[in-house]
Amino acid sequence: MNVTVSIPDKLAGPLAERADLSRQVLEALAIESYRQEALSLGQVAEMLDLSIDETNAFLKKHRVPLNYTFDDMEQDEQAIEMFLKK
Repeated sequence: MNVTVSIPDKLAGPLAERADLSRQVLEALAIESYRQEALSLGQVAEMLDLSIDETNAFLKKHRVPLNYTFDDMEQDEQAIEMFLKK
């Protein structure tokens, strides 16, 4: 999907000088969507074409806490236990 963003002319100059403004807007959208739990970690990784490890590092760099609940941890523990019993 392509999205067009309108920026006031008086602000466009300084922003236009930034390298890869499209990427910065995409990253900002990914961060905010993750914060609002509209996107999962995997979806953010896909959106930004990053691995899960790279996405974790990206979110950490931008001081975004992981959306990882106690229930998530319990599910992971159960999955590990099942794996180890095989």
